[in-house]
Amino acid sequence: MLGGMSLILTRRAWLGAAAGIAAGAACGARRARAQGHLANLAPEEPIAPTMARLFGGRPIKDGAALITIDMPLIAEDGAAVPIAVEVKSPMTPENHVKAIYILAEKNPRPLNVKITLTPAAGQAYVATNLRLADSGPVRAVAEMSDGALWIATREVRVTVAGCAA
Repeated sequence: MLGGMSLILTRRAWLGAAAGIAAGAACGARRARAQGHLANLAPEEPIAPTMARLFGGRPIKDGAALITIDMPLIAEDGAAVPIAVEVKSPMTPENHVKAIYILAEKNPRPLNVKITLTPAAGQAYVATNLRLADSGPVRAVAEMSDGALWIATREVRVTVAGCAA
C-alpha cells in the first residue's frame, strides 16, 4: 500500500511502459557519424593514394623477417578469406607495435583492417576474415611506436570474387 492506494503492475502496463520508453529512445536517437579518414574515401581508391593517405611520405621498410602473414595461397571464396598477421615485437612501452594495417590491392577500397595496439596487448597478433575482390597482393603494414613502418606482402589467388569491384 502506498498512501492508501495499492500499486499493481500488470504485464500489460509493464509492456506499455517499455514500448513508450523504446519509442522515446528511438525518437531521440541520433545517426552515427563516420569516424576518421574513412569518411572521406571516394567510392574507389587505388592502392597508391591509400598508402599515401595513411602513411604520407614516410619510408616503408621490408618487414618480411618481422611480419608473418598466414593465409591460403588460393582462396576458393573471396567473401571469407582467413588471415592472421603476427609482428615480432617485445611489446614494451619503449618498443611496441602501435598499429597493424591490412590492405588488399585489388579491392575497390584497399584498406581492409586497421588494428590499434598497446603494450598491454602482450603480442602483436590479429586474425580475421577478409573480403577479396580479385587475385592479387595482400599487404600487412606494421607501424611501430617510434614511427617506423614495416611491410610484408602475400600473393593470393581468388577463384570466386567476394566483393563487387
